[in-house]
Order: sequence, then C-alpha cells, then structure tokens
Amino acid sequence: MRRKGVLYDVGRVLGTDWRPDYRPDLVRRELAIIAADLHCTAVRICGRDLDRLEHAASVALDLGMEVWFSPELWGRKAGPTLAYLATAAEAAQRLRRRAPGGVVFSVGSELSLFMRGLLPGRTLQRRIRYALSQPHVGRQSGPLNAFLASAVSVVRRVFGGPVTYSSLDFERVDWTPFDIVGVDHYWHKLIADRYALTLRPWLATGKPVVVTEFGFRTRTGADQTGGAGPENVAMTSALLYFTPGLRHLMMSAPTEPAGALRRLVLPRVRTVHERNEAHQADSLVRQLTVLDDAGVDGAFVQTFVTPLNLHHPHPRHDLDTDCFALVKSLPRGRRGTTYPDLAWEPKRSFTAVADFYATH
Repeated sequence: MRRKGVLYDVGRVLGTDWRPDYRPDLVRRELAIIAADLHCTAVRICGRDLDRLEHAASVALDLGMEVWFSPELWGRKAGPTLAYLATAAEAAQRLRRRAPGGVVFSVGSELSLFMRGLLPGRTLQRRIRYALSQPHVGRQSGPLNAFLASAVSVVRRVFGGPVTYSSLDFERVDWTPFDIVGVDHYWHKLIADRYALTLRPWLATGKPVVVTEFGFRTRTGADQTGGAGPENVAMTSALLYFTPGLRHLMMSAPTEPAGALRRLVLPRVRTVHERNEAHQADSLVRQLTVLDDAGVDGAFVQTFVTPLNLHHPHPRHDLDTDCFALVKSLPRGRRGTTYPDLAWEPKRSFTAVADFYATH
C-alpha cells in the first residue's frame, strides 16, 4: 500500500465536540508521533471547525505526510453543506499551494447517514434505523450522486488537487467525477470469508481505491460486529461527567459528598464486554494484510485517539473497551508512561499497526 494512514479527529461534532482537548501544541505532538512512531505516510484529518482542520493539516504536511482534508458538517441539509464545502475548498487550496501533490479533498463521509435529506429521518439514529430496515437501500443512491456531483463541482472551482468521497459500502456511488475511490469498509462476520472479493467492484473502476475507514473495538468479538452497533455508553453518566463545572467539582474535591457524587456519575457502559487488546491488534493486522494483498492504494485505521472514551481499570467504567482508538485515553490528571507528557497510553494495536506500516 502506498498510503499507510490513520484517521485523526480534530473535532467531529455530533451532539458534542469529540475533541474537547484540542490544543495546537498537543496536535503537533500527536501528529509527530503518527509520522515518526506509527510510520504513517498519510493522515485523514476529520472535523467540523475549518481553522482546526487547516492548522492540523499544515502540521501534517510539515511532517511529510499526505493530508486527506476531510471537513464534516454533520446533520445539515444539502444547501448549507455545499456552502461549507466551498469555504473548506479555499482552505485546502491554500494548503495545496504550500505542498503541491500533498493534499486530497474529501467531499464527505457516509452522507446517506450523516447528511439530512438523503434518507428519511431527522436524526442520525432514525436514518440508521431506516437503512437497517431496508434491504435495498442502496438503490436510492440517485439523490446522493446528484449531491456528490454538485459537491465535486463546487470544490473544483477553487481546489486543484485530487477529490474523493468516503462512502458506505451499500452506497452505489458514481465514481466518474472523482479521482480516488474511497470506502469505509469494516470487517464483519457476514463477509469475513469473502472480504477480499467485496473489494473487486471498486478495484474494477480502474481508479486508486482507498479504504478510508476501518477498525475494531478493543474487546473480544470485535471482528464479528463491524463498525456499526448500538451506543454502549450510559449517556446520562457521560453528560454529567463531561459537564465542565460538575466535572471540576468531582475531580477537585476528595471528600464527601463530592466523592459520592463522583462515584455516582463516573461514566459507565451499558453492557460489560471483555477487554482484549490483543484481539484488536491481531484483527487490524489481518485486515491490513488482506487489503495489501488485494492491491488497494491505501487504508486509514479508525482511529488514533478518542479523548471522550476514557479507560478505567473497572470494566463497568472502561469506555475504551468499546473504542476503536489505537491509544487509550486516561482519566483527568493522569499521564502515560510511553509518552509521559500525554494523557494517553498506546495499546497493543498501536504497536501492531506501527510494525506493519514499517515493514510493508
């Protein structure tokens, strides 16, 4: 594979900002680790805030990585999304002037679900339920392709580099206006015995094919479920914990009643699963090997870090068990041992992916 990558979230927004700890110095440090220690040649930078995207992309280019510039305005309709992409394309073109050939623009990811108006349902959850209930949902790709054609036209007015899209595997995308075929393609028990065969229609386009997102949770059985699945975090506890004022009270006061409150609202999972870092690592290497042998041009592991999915020694509070990240985020005030200046610790999957990228 030419493009050996990882997804780096600078602030996807769905209900809340997924990257509340965003700081320029932290981003520079993590991207340097992605380039030097994870051995990535490319990074897919995702998020909503265009200033964050442009800053992180600039850092990644300085570090020698190809940037997949992936602005994501989730939950909006076609009109606002097109206007947003037009502004994003200007930022991407500024980056391209600095590094010709170093920037790929993605016009969206899984838009049938994450953009309003293509499938019935005002919320993401309703659109997912609709898609799961309709065995032939992919046949409704006409509106999607009409939007994608408009998006490519809007972007190409100002951006002169390659353009792609991160599709769902059931979306029947017309790849004619795109330079690179991109698909979010997870391993699942239903296709495990023919995963490589499912890549053939995309490879048959004659264009470079990149798996723009794939990964595994950090638990036993993660290779049986794919990327979708019910949210396993008890949302009430998570919302209480991540409310800034309440969190400060809980974390700063060691005595009762704050101590009791801290125990009560500590984020927890709905269902306890067996944590299994080795299984996540082995599954990633297996899929990377299949992708490499199949002849794809690149792949992006989902994902590098998710600060909201905190690791905890007690299984009931270990949000990281259901997390795809290559590193486990530590509770407030704690630091890792491998990188003592950072609030996370690499998992076994980090080492496994780094070794694969370094040798392939």
